[in-house]
Amino acid sequence: MDKTNGMLTVFFDEPFWVGVFECTQNGKLFAAKVTFGAEPKESEVLEFVLKHYYELKFSNAVETKVKRTADNPKRRQCNARKQLNTTGIGTKSQQALKLMQEAMKTERRQITKEQREAERQRQFELKQQKRREKHKGH
Repeated sequence: MDKTNGMLTVFFDEPFWVGVFECTQNGKLFAAKVTFGAEPKESEVLEFVLKHYYELKFSNAVETKVKRTADNPKRRQCNARKQLNTTGIGTKSQQALKLMQEAMKTERRQITKEQREAERQRQFELKQQKRREKHKGH
């Protein structure tokens, strides 16, 4: 049976408030980072999740161990309180975000290289055309 867990961590990362979405599915962790700017209220965060969750770009998958949690509601409440007291994001999600950043970087470099080559080719074609125009009249 497939099980998917989602978690949103909002924290202050000088000078902005940042949210990290972590999604665990089939032993793989996906992460996405969102910058909120000013401190978001709970209603604003909920509205953002409802409206923009499917627009998020999640990172590539990172292998992770899925911990079984107790179904006891008091235990869940205790775990939630502990998570609220801890700050920052998990190292697995940091790794996932780093992988996403590297992938975007290589993609951006590839696109830039292609644009540069296209511009060089266009300049070369212009030069060749000017040369032909000069010799046409003689």
